[in-house]
Amino acid sequence: MKDFRNYSLKAHNTFGIDVKCNRFLQYDDDFEAIEVAKILRKSKQPYIIIGEGSNLLLTKDFDGIVVRSGIKGYDFEEDYFCERMTCGSGEVWDDMVATSINAGYYGMENLSLIPGDVGASAVQNIGAYGVEASDLILCVWMIEIPTGKTWMLGNEECEYGYRQSRFKKDWKNRFLITRVTYGLSRTFHPHLDYGNIRSELERKGISEPTAQQLRDIIIEIRNAKLPDPKVEGNAGSFFMNPVVTRKRYEKLATQYPQMPHYKVDSRHEKIPAGWMIEQCGWKGKSLGRAGVHDKQALVLVNRGGATGSEIVALCETIQKDVKDKFGIDIHPEVNII
Repeated sequence: MKDFRNYSLKAHNTFGIDVKCNRFLQYDDDFEAIEVAKILRKSKQPYIIIGEGSNLLLTKDFDGIVVRSGIKGYDFEEDYFCERMTCGSGEVWDDMVATSINAGYYGMENLSLIPGDVGASAVQNIGAYGVEASDLILCVWMIEIPTGKTWMLGNEECEYGYRQSRFKKDWKNRFLITRVTYGLSRTFHPHLDYGNIRSELERKGISEPTAQQLRDIIIEIRNAKLPDPKVEGNAGSFFMNPVVTRKRYEKLATQYPQMPHYKVDSRHEKIPAGWMIEQCGWKGKSLGRAGVHDKQALVLVNRGGATGSEIVALCETIQKDVKDKFGIDIHPEVNII
């Protein structure tokens, strides 16, 4: 178990914000997770649970304990009902996607190159290109902090929604996730009808991609749009795409015929927040040392030396402009602390 005091969190958030916490704990197996839960129960300090920090914006020093998982490992199982992959919550998400494809277990290809770790996928319900983690999660293994008990809860009990789960609401900071089990397939069924996947495949002359070819295309698309956090601090997509009623969308479409949209169900449409931000003139612009990426307006970046508060100020300014222009509230996907 790692246990550090007065610890810098700069290496644990992809915005590169240099703030500190009173204490940093990392559990590397189930027994250490139980011990960490005991420490948290006894301590009077507040605590937060983080992953790789790729969905995190820190605005000040944290006067408490920061906890993260370091549990590694993969386990593959098959039976009459399905094929399963169980992963340690501290594994890097994209490493796991690559491992699943190499092992001949399919379903995660569209989620390639999403930053973060496995545990965070179960909390955030990460998603991209028409696929969400909740489409694949069978169950989540965890330690309950108030009791120290081990739990295994199924997908439905986690109440997944668009970038939501019970871990972000009434279960927030209640569990230490140790492993996540995903239901995959030994037969490759590609999901190609989202964004520009098909056009990129066609450009390369690929009509029936393999799983690795689809993963490679997703990686190319993401790399073309998203900045490298090691070069320019960011947390990927900063805002969630708002879901509006179909009636509301149709009214907006009369004003903005080129507005992109994605059908959620018969009554709702999803509108890309990045498109609205771009229409407000923010793409490539800055507010002090915080800015909007010049290739993807959904991404806020640290131009160099920005504080968390400066990035929050940019976020709030953008929210106001989008509200004024489109009458739509957009909300951060990033966890702001």
